[in-house]
Amino acid sequence: MKQCPQCKLVYADVELNFCLDDGAVLIERTADNEPATAVIPSPHETSEDATRSFRSGEIPSETIPSSDQPNNRPNTKIIAALATTALILIAGFFGYRYYSSSVSGQIESIAVMPFVNASGNQDLEYLSDGVTESLINNLSQLSKLSVKNRSSVFRYKGKDVEPQQVATDLKVQAVLNGRVTQRGENLTISLDLVDGATGNQIWGDQYSRKTGDLAALQSEIARDVSQKLRARLTGEEQTRVVKNQTLNTEAYQLYLQGRFNWNKRTEQTTAKAIELFQQAIEKDPNYAMAYVGLAESYVLDDTRTDHDAYPKVKAAAEKALAIDPTLGEPHAVLGVYFDTYEGDHEAGEREFRKAIELSPNYGTSYHWWAETLVSWGRFDDGLAVYKKALEVDPFSLAIGTDYGIALFYARRYDESINELKKLTEVDPTYVRTYAYIARVYESAGRFEEALNAHEKRAMLRGENPKRLSDGKQAILTAYRTSGAKGYWEAILKFQLEELKKGSDVQPIALGRIYTQLGERDEAFKWIDKAMEGRVNDSIFMLKVSPEWDPLRSDPRFTEIIKKLRLP
Repeated sequence: MKQCPQCKLVYADVELNFCLDDGAVLIERTADNEPATAVIPSPHETSEDATRSFRSGEIPSETIPSSDQPNNRPNTKIIAALATTALILIAGFFGYRYYSSSVSGQIESIAVMPFVNASGNQDLEYLSDGVTESLINNLSQLSKLSVKNRSSVFRYKGKDVEPQQVATDLKVQAVLNGRVTQRGENLTISLDLVDGATGNQIWGDQYSRKTGDLAALQSEIARDVSQKLRARLTGEEQTRVVKNQTLNTEAYQLYLQGRFNWNKRTEQTTAKAIELFQQAIEKDPNYAMAYVGLAESYVLDDTRTDHDAYPKVKAAAEKALAIDPTLGEPHAVLGVYFDTYEGDHEAGEREFRKAIELSPNYGTSYHWWAETLVSWGRFDDGLAVYKKALEVDPFSLAIGTDYGIALFYARRYDESINELKKLTEVDPTYVRTYAYIARVYESAGRFEEALNAHEKRAMLRGENPKRLSDGKQAILTAYRTSGAKGYWEAILKFQLEELKKGSDVQPIALGRIYTQLGERDEAFKWIDKAMEGRVNDSIFMLKVSPEWDPLRSDPRFTEIIKKLRLP
């Protein structure tokens, strides 16, 4: 290979002596100097020619006859050969310039597919998932590289999908597949980088290490993959991509297990994630991402009150930034902290914008910022940020459902129902979609459809089928007999029975039911109870949700909004 000493472009054609961009004399470039960079080949190139811009023709061996030879006429074969050579050079030049401008000699978008757990042990699922997520996070540090978020790629987990289909669905140039195998202390990770257009392999490798080397191996893999994706990395990018968050393998594995639980988003798994992140920090007190995971878990933890959780949110986020100021994730956490706990909305906005600046591929930053804007009543701004979040993370059900309910808060009922119904088709098992669509149907007066959504949600949560059927029939009969009032009275009776049994009935839900029944005193009683802990996100939507419209003229409601310190 040869390289231009001025613009650093690399040429595979050994016969080429000058740079096609600036005319500088090319110098020899050995494999020891810098790893070759993968370039997605054109449909007419084979994979072994991936970095070749063109191959020049050869001038025939005949010589031009001298003037004193009997035949002084031009040799037409030689002229034709020279013309052909010139055309090849010109075509190659413009072809090179075309490909150079279109793909810039590098891959600009990638999907890292969920690594396959080939160990035959389901207890190691956290390992394959965690390595995938860590690699996504590392590659996201590259400027101008679009890396699809976790939720976008994990929808394919366990499915046999062709790389070309993934590339088409997610609009990426390349797809990275991986397999993780652990046998005792031996760990093997196999990688396969595939051209999304042709399905051809661009690069592949296999790494065999001891499990004790896992933390260092993760950075090694990130470095190797990034070098295959990009022609040249800046010094800052190299540092951010290969930087080890920890060299302690025990801490790293605990962190991966914490993320595995955090992504499940249930009360039990969030509590487990907190425990695992704390253990990771005990193993390595300077593990920045473990503090990020801990802070994000406290944000999601509905079992604690604001006064318990939020000081811990701030402490963990600030500790992460003290260790690594380049991280964007802690700023998103601080955005939530300042807005919801301190009531400092300017500081919250500043933190969210900083998070997006530092980590533009991190969908959660856009998600939480959009949710905050909607809670303020800035619907146009919030919905625009939600759309950006869905561009970054198009298949996130968490973002998608919150976007659907945000349309409801903006009084765009039909659009809200359409968005949420689409999500039931994408994943018919996602519980929160049915909870949200039931609320929209109720506010729109479509009670039978709301009841069907409630039933579906309860079934997915594993409740007793006969009990569900009997309850549904009782509520349906009440509605058909007494209209909306009968519906809400039957719902209230059901919820109060659950409360007596010790079931988890949210105070804010009871406040909503009493509001629909016009019983203001009871409604405010339960809202005040909900305000004592403020652990439910619905509390922060009091200002904007149509469900609370019957209370807005009451001075008590105005006082509650003031307590929430919403702008």
